[in-house]
Amino acid sequence: MSDEVEPGFVRVRLDLSYDGKEFSGWAKQLRQGNRTVQGEIEDALRTVTRSAETYQLTVAGRTDAGVHARGQVAHVDLPEELWAEHREKLLRRLAGRLPHDVRVWSVREAPAGFNARFSAIWRRYAYRVTDNPGGVDPLLRSHVLWHDWELDVEAMNSAAEKLLGEHDFAAYCKKREGATTIRTLQQLSWVRGSDGIITATVRADAFCHNMVRSLVGALLFVGDGHRGVEWPAKVLAAGVRDSAVHVVRPHGLTLEEVGYPADELLAARNREARNKRTLPGGCC
Repeated sequence: MSDEVEPGFVRVRLDLSYDGKEFSGWAKQLRQGNRTVQGEIEDALRTVTRSAETYQLTVAGRTDAGVHARGQVAHVDLPEELWAEHREKLLRRLAGRLPHDVRVWSVREAPAGFNARFSAIWRRYAYRVTDNPGGVDPLLRSHVLWHDWELDVEAMNSAAEKLLGEHDFAAYCKKREGATTIRTLQQLSWVRGSDGIITATVRADAFCHNMVRSLVGALLFVGDGHRGVEWPAKVLAAGVRDSAVHVVRPHGLTLEEVGYPADELLAARNREARNKRTLPGGCC
């Protein structure tokens, strides 16, 4: 599939962050009245450039309602003359037009072959939880989950190690028609900070729907002693959704960073990422 920018247009990369609390996710919706991050940015872009047309954003990873982002990446193809006219003042004008729960930090011309979604080689999320018997610091309540059981971080890390690598994560994903659930989980680890907040770092080449929150939910069950260390790997091997795997609430989840290869490798990665993957010896 070709992803060449149309003649007369420039591909522009946007780096951004948002507090997901008041958003119905990233993607625009047909239903009126639901705030989305994509909708807010596209509206602001149209307003500050005085455009009659709405230019559509492509994002590295669509986040669900309530999920935050610190290092989200998107691209938009703009007419060359519009980009030339507004490029120097676009960032400041967007800051003046966007609501306070979404910020664009960088706006720049993308290198050849760049696609915010398909050129990415990994996405890194953090999920934050506390087992403090008193609950969550009120100033952090929108970003940290309270788990009302003491958590064994060492046990959670032991269970997490068995999930690393390339697998079919169907047991931890909400299935979407025609989409593969094969992913390469590159990192899944937990650290308890001096403030008592336990942070999971989850990095993969890509994620399927609900994958991070399902993995976190399974590991919390290990950490509080409700399930053994081997249980999450057994669920993975079974390959089907397990009703015991709880999808944790979205507010503890933040997209922290998206990784891309060197500029000369962008186009190749773009093509590779569009291929539907299979596991060795598997049909899908």
